[in-house]
Amino acid sequence: MRRLIAVPLAPLAVAAAVAGCSSSPATTNLSQGVTVAGPQGKAPAVHIPARTPDRKLVTKTLIKGTGHKLTKGDSFLANFDLYVWRGKTNKLLFSSFTVMPEVFPVSIGLSGLQRAVDGQRVGSRVLAVLPPKYAYGAQGNAQIGIKPTDTLVWVVDVLHAFPADASASGKQVSSGGGSLPAVHAAAGTAPQIVIPKSAPPSKMVVKTLIEGTGPAVKAGQSIVVRYVASIWRTRQVFNDNWPSSSQPTAPPTAFKLGKLIPAWNTGLVGIPVGSRVMLVVPPAEGYGKQGNAQAGIRGTDTLVFVLDILDASS
Repeated sequence: MRRLIAVPLAPLAVAAAVAGCSSSPATTNLSQGVTVAGPQGKAPAVHIPARTPDRKLVTKTLIKGTGHKLTKGDSFLANFDLYVWRGKTNKLLFSSFTVMPEVFPVSIGLSGLQRAVDGQRVGSRVLAVLPPKYAYGAQGNAQIGIKPTDTLVWVVDVLHAFPADASASGKQVSSGGGSLPAVHAAAGTAPQIVIPKSAPPSKMVVKTLIEGTGPAVKAGQSIVVRYVASIWRTRQVFNDNWPSSSQPTAPPTAFKLGKLIPAWNTGLVGIPVGSRVMLVVPPAEGYGKQGNAQAGIRGTDTLVFVLDILDASS
């Protein structure tokens, strides 16, 4: 099960500034008549002309970054504005600049956007004008209000890159075990959690398994993580975001501390970026007495999370 729609695992946001990003302003005119102004890292000023767009795909690097070069197997953290261009009108459908950045796979489902970001470097700002053929096609996307005839305008700031095998990168200090779950994993693969037959602890346990060397996570920061989540009672995984045979390009996920279950909000504070940490979470620090029926979690269930912290920023 992936992308559980619940308090601790719903995508939230990261307010991140990436070292090496260009801060010089850029204004670019394209054949479609779209103009974009402003520095990378700040919400752009976007002008879309009051005319019907043509069917031409436009991809343009507005600001060239100097960081890691994205390849099809990578994921990337990005701030973005998304506009719908419909006839002679347009509207801003979503801006992560006012919420939080998101993580996307380079091999994203929108062919025009993939073409725009593949090969870009961290620190870049990219413009993509996507006719329906290069976006949601003849079916559109009713869930987010996009009609089959709509052209999309994306302005994307590439903030951070994650290879497909991105995982904790520090020193192994523990594998758990004893009265706690044991955790095993080959490098770059999803951790395997083996839960003992004994009763779970009554209080939350925070156990560092791999100690990273990055800055310590602070309360209220945004984090990017890989995770696996199990139920102690059933010893079964109920959620994870690692790549698999069915989802080989599954990206890590960005979350905002303070907007999650109590165990995540407090248990990850002080953990260095690059670490793998195990959280053993009693009900009061997890989903509470209501549990989470969608995930098979009862109100009395203790949960086990193993998280690789890949990035953190204010």
